[in-house]
Amino acid sequence: MTATLDRLSTDRLGPLENVTLRDVIKTLPKECFEKNSRKAWQQVGLSIVMAIVGYVAIALSPWFLLPFAWFFAGTALTGWFVVGHDCGHRSFAKRRWVNDLVGHIAFLPLIYPFHPWRLLHDHHHRHTNKQDVDNAWHPWSIETFTSESKLMQTAYWLMRGRLWWLASIIHWAGIHFNLSNFAERDKRKAQVSIAVVVIFAAIVFPTMIATLGIWGWVKFWLMPWLGYHFWMSTFTLVHHTAPDIQFRPVETWNEVEAQLAGTVHCDYPKWIEVLCHDISVHVPHHISTGIPSYNLRMAHQSLKDTWGDQVRIREEKFTWNFMRSIVDHCHLYHPEQAYVPFKALRR
Repeated sequence: MTATLDRLSTDRLGPLENVTLRDVIKTLPKECFEKNSRKAWQQVGLSIVMAIVGYVAIALSPWFLLPFAWFFAGTALTGWFVVGHDCGHRSFAKRRWVNDLVGHIAFLPLIYPFHPWRLLHDHHHRHTNKQDVDNAWHPWSIETFTSESKLMQTAYWLMRGRLWWLASIIHWAGIHFNLSNFAERDKRKAQVSIAVVVIFAAIVFPTMIATLGIWGWVKFWLMPWLGYHFWMSTFTLVHHTAPDIQFRPVETWNEVEAQLAGTVHCDYPKWIEVLCHDISVHVPHHISTGIPSYNLRMAHQSLKDTWGDQVRIREEKFTWNFMRSIVDHCHLYHPEQAYVPFKALRR
């Protein structure tokens, strides 16, 4: 069995069969890993200013322009998440306490507990595209799907289909507040982060409702928050999903294939990439989480120049046709075909 798996791995990886992730990292310029406090705090400033612009637009917009203001504010809040994302990977600042403090503050308006997200997200990076192990939306097998209740089947059908943009809300609520998901040594940190967002919500939400009413809470918090989750869901799905990107079982999983060839770079409209601090430049981020977001484009170009002749580094453009190729097909895990759509079950 081992010999067969080795042969399959060799056939699949070709020239990369003897390459390790460390080998790939060594080819990146050292400048990619340099932390620049000025650039880091410029990102913070940009996110704060753009969020203010978004909320002013919400306050001043007539009803028919509110959806645009909500979407802009939600996109600006995604920039807050990316700042916290760098903090979680310790690539924002050199001092850990600065990363932890800024990360908690950046995640507050999103009601995201910082340490639970950081710990679970690290697991995703260690096990990217590893079937049944990766915790960032690995696809269900046909057997798993058919064995679930009708309620769970319906929920999965919706989240992997045209309602993909709500999936990160389920992910947020389902795993980040459950202390059983964390090792004993990490539970204290998880409890602190959960307490921070619960206290924040317990103070801010009643205050908003008391002063602005229920509609004010919906208008100024819930709708921008849903806009943020649209991007959270979309980025997570697009970064690791395509009709030919395969999740692998533990026995045949290879870190270079998963991180270099199993992640996707997607070009979005420029204003989105600016507000979201280039989080869509995702391939180098999976090669090394130590690369700050403002250096991702440099690292991406280096990977293309060095490894582009040996492996296809995925580059896509965010269009409805591209999204449809994912949400209309990439439903259920298949060990040879990568994915089969739900309609295959009816044949």
